[in-house]
Amino acid sequence: MVSSCFFGMLVIRLIYMNIIYILIPIIIFGFGLVIWFLDRRMRAIQQLQEAGKQDSAINMLSQNINQNMQGLQTRIDKTTNVIGERLDRAAQAYSKVARELGTMQEIGREMKALQDFLKSPKLRGNIGEEILRDLLEQVLPKDNFSMQYKFQHGQIVDAIIKTNQGIVPIDSKFPMTGYKKIRQAENKEQKKSAQKEFFRDIKKHIKDISKKYILPQEGTVDFAVMYVPSESVYYEIMVKSPELVSFGQSKKVFFVSPNNFYYFLKIIMIGLEGAKMEKASKQIFETLKSIQHESGKFAEDLRVLFGHINNTKNSSERVNSQYMKLSSKIDNIELLEEKNDKKLL
Repeated sequence: MVSSCFFGMLVIRLIYMNIIYILIPIIIFGFGLVIWFLDRRMRAIQQLQEAGKQDSAINMLSQNINQNMQGLQTRIDKTTNVIGERLDRAAQAYSKVARELGTMQEIGREMKALQDFLKSPKLRGNIGEEILRDLLEQVLPKDNFSMQYKFQHGQIVDAIIKTNQGIVPIDSKFPMTGYKKIRQAENKEQKKSAQKEFFRDIKKHIKDISKKYILPQEGTVDFAVMYVPSESVYYEIMVKSPELVSFGQSKKVFFVSPNNFYYFLKIIMIGLEGAKMEKASKQIFETLKSIQHESGKFAEDLRVLFGHINNTKNSSERVNSQYMKLSSKIDNIELLEEKNDKKLL
């Protein structure tokens, strides 16, 4: 991309330089033509003078020459102004192109520095891990993933996602060296050799991921994810190397790129939200069961209480009835005593 922009700017620069180189000879030729024309007129005057022509004829010829010279001067002035304006515009355009060319050269140097920086596999790996971390942080809660997760036997995977079904291991791989050889191949033989090397590298990554990180005994799911930070490398694997995809599936290792990894995380997130809703539903159901149980106990206690209240009421009524009978008997006794007292008197 940088080389094509640089080439385009260079072409523009050459076009403007060619315009300048073409206009300058034209101007010189125009002035030469004027001088040649005037020289011929002056020679004609001299010839007339030498031939002894009349002054009136010479005067007419002089006037004619003066008129022609004025017309030529006017046209020359206009032409000079037009050429000057065009040269000014060309100079401005050239200056702008030169500035842009300088900017593109600076970008080219920066791109080269970045390419040199990315030559180290470890640095490429670190960049891939950072991109992976950013994607995880954008979609998932922090409690649902971890970076640089260490298994019991010491293996360290770049990232894991925690789900109800188990831990999903994710390892970032950036096989840029082999891919670069494919892109730089100058003939079919070189390209075929580079593709074999690329195939061999990816296959090794698949085996390593499957062996090191798919560990159900340590709580992982029965598959792993290989994260490829480059869309072009991912395209090379998925479209141009379908046998690698089949081999990965046989080892339960699945490829993702930055674009489709986002949707993969969204699916995981939906599953996590569903699990949370299911858990919340279970809690609500357990709470309702507890409320129902407590309600049953309360109803039983209330029934017993009402029973006691009824018994108390019945007892109260019975006691009240007995009291009324006793009170009536006492009243009768008092009446008898009053009658006896009257008889004695």
